[in-house]
Amino acid sequence: MENQFDAIVIGSGISGGWAAKELCEKGLKTLVLERGRDVRHIKDYPTMTMNPWDFEHRGRMTKAFYQENPLITKASGYGEDTTHFFIKDADHPYVQEKPFDWIRGYQVGGKSLIWGRACQRWSDYEFKAPKKYGYGIEWPIGYDDVASWYSHVEKFIGVCGNDDGIEAMPDGEFLPPFELNCVEEHMQATLKEHFPGRHLVQGRWAHLSEPEQVHLDQGRGKCQCRNLCMRGCPFGGYFSSNSSTLPWAEKTGNLTIRPFSVVHSIVYDEASGKASGVKVIDTNTKEEIVYNARIIFVNASALNSNLILLNSKSERFPNGLGNDHDVLGRYVSFHNYRAGAGGAIKGFEDHYYYGSRPSECIIANYRNLKEQDTDFVGGYTIFTGAYRNRAEEVPEDAPQLGADFKHRLSKPGDWRIYMYMQGETIPKPSNRVYLSEDKTDDWGIPLLVTDVGYDENDEKMVVDFLEESQKMLEQMGCTDLYSYDSKQAPGLDIHEMGGVRMGKDPKTSLLNEFNQMHQCKNVFVTDGACMTSTGNQSPSILYMALTARAANYAAEQFKNNVL
Repeated sequence: MENQFDAIVIGSGISGGWAAKELCEKGLKTLVLERGRDVRHIKDYPTMTMNPWDFEHRGRMTKAFYQENPLITKASGYGEDTTHFFIKDADHPYVQEKPFDWIRGYQVGGKSLIWGRACQRWSDYEFKAPKKYGYGIEWPIGYDDVASWYSHVEKFIGVCGNDDGIEAMPDGEFLPPFELNCVEEHMQATLKEHFPGRHLVQGRWAHLSEPEQVHLDQGRGKCQCRNLCMRGCPFGGYFSSNSSTLPWAEKTGNLTIRPFSVVHSIVYDEASGKASGVKVIDTNTKEEIVYNARIIFVNASALNSNLILLNSKSERFPNGLGNDHDVLGRYVSFHNYRAGAGGAIKGFEDHYYYGSRPSECIIANYRNLKEQDTDFVGGYTIFTGAYRNRAEEVPEDAPQLGADFKHRLSKPGDWRIYMYMQGETIPKPSNRVYLSEDKTDDWGIPLLVTDVGYDENDEKMVVDFLEESQKMLEQMGCTDLYSYDSKQAPGLDIHEMGGVRMGKDPKTSLLNEFNQMHQCKNVFVTDGACMTSTGNQSPSILYMALTARAANYAAEQFKNNVL
């Protein structure tokens, strides 16, 4: 009986933590499986209070390390202070049919320890656009179906922001926002005057600007504006599974966490037509173990969830669990982060700001909303902000020591503005992942093959962003303008989605409106793999809302003996 549970959750990250919280609160004995090591809040944040000079390489990695890890070292926020929350390239290989930078962090808490923390709600436009403009299937749900679940999540995790009244980015349950600095206020006013329909607002971010009682009850405290979040926050100032949902679930007495557990597959019972459990390989001993449960939530992160389901083969499902129509592993999408722009701005030299704000400003999507107004489909969020260089620029021919040099270093430098895009991409059957036929990992599991690339729509969107950002920057009064298209491979955005998409028709989708597998009703998928399309907003809070909604539905079905 020690291997018998009411529910099993595969993965302990943002969505897995929420599945555990909701199921445990409903009284279900829940096992969380994590392939990485255990990480406990505060205790396992080794660099959380270190100064820059405390690091051997002042925050950087050695040349040898970069050469050995060319992929993971590209990740946003990666450095000597955060390396303990990322994998090493050689330890977890995969096969790239096309270039794809798969960024992973294997530990209890997953990538919730190192996420960007942006929390914009989708609007109804994002749910309806794929079918309306003919670049995707119909979502089985709309904004009204998840609005209350957004609120449920926001109140618990703590999201700061303003009620801005923007149709393309609905308001929510917000804590007070961080302030705009003087240049950002100027940017906001310029857009309002010269670009009707374009709105710059302080971002909705998962930070406790002013904690409420529910956050104090979690043992969390106010964000200290250190902007050292990815080291692990000792104050619990930003949301992570480790500081919030998992400890909350643990307090119910219904939670068991098993780290060092690589999930091999989901076990399908031919007689009942349901999944009976999960086959696990201990990462250290290589022992095979099967854990049984009536409900299974798959939250291993999008591509790993695809891998697990593809590897879950049986007589009924020889091509992967629920995969009757060759849909599993297809329609994988991501966010287009390739382009950015910026420049210098004069006239604010007598102003500065205090602290290291952990959030950015957002220009909400203004493309293809009520109608298609461009030669591409989808839209893009723009992350933006203004900052002041820490020191006045010292000419190369000036002395690099002495009083004058020190005074220059203590005088603030120029103000600068930056922008970068986060664009929607089109789900296509040709963008897919599948299992290697001849390569396996250290645990005998087939390696995942990534075959995902850009298309003409992505190129057109990049061009539009570069043109429009230049217009906005010029109108704001910027000089010394720059722009770029990084041409980076998909994946570096860390927002991979799809492969196990939701939909109304079992022939074109794997999941129904409650993230429940059409062909295996006691298996739910609520991480990025479930996404029918990508939208333009950061997706993590939608995963959390979908997970909470699905877990409550599953718990009700469990208690009514339907599952």
